[in-house]
Amino acid sequence: MTGLFISFEGVDGVGKTTQVERLRAYLEAHGRTVVVTREPGGTALGAAIRQMLLHGVNGSADIAPRAEALLFAADRAQHVAETIRPALERGEVVITDRYLDSSLAYQAGGRELTLKEIRDLSMWATNNLLPARTYLLDMDPAMSHNRLQHAEDRMESAGDDFQSRTRQAFLDLAAAEPDRFRVIDASQSIEQVWAAIEADIKTLLGSEDSKELA
Repeated sequence: MTGLFISFEGVDGVGKTTQVERLRAYLEAHGRTVVVTREPGGTALGAAIRQMLLHGVNGSADIAPRAEALLFAADRAQHVAETIRPALERGEVVITDRYLDSSLAYQAGGRELTLKEIRDLSMWATNNLLPARTYLLDMDPAMSHNRLQHAEDRMESAGDDFQSRTRQAFLDLAAAEPDRFRVIDASQSIEQVWAAIEADIKTLLGSEDSKELA
């Protein structure tokens, strides 16, 4: 049995955590071993980087865009080497809450660095590892941020224009890679969002099983 790599993307507050846990339970009920992780912060090194990225250093929120991109890439490199690739090699399913596309959307879209710069950096950091499926939970950031039940972190407080650019960057990424992405309207109920994911994962698992039998 081969491993399967799945990522969830979207602006903050769209309900990724809820759907990640739904998918975990579904896959485990169908006999798959599942590793759930996140970016930034999926490793001990990543947790330290996450603290800097989301809350700044010594109370300062000022991290230069290129430094920010490098920190995300460092987190991702360690995440892939320590957590994701070993699990995939064991034949497990890896579900990550955010991956490369968040860097592309937030840094290239929100921070206005070039898409090629960020993509090349992330692909180098991960040795070209991409998910088999990416679920983009899409919602107007003005609506999704009303769902947040904690104080805004450094990324969440970047402003409406930043969040709108980020959302559009996610949608552009999905349009460019329709085979990998599935865009789901996250303004629907939790059950409706899950139904869309469940229908797609059944197809994806079927195609993976077919590859093993071929």
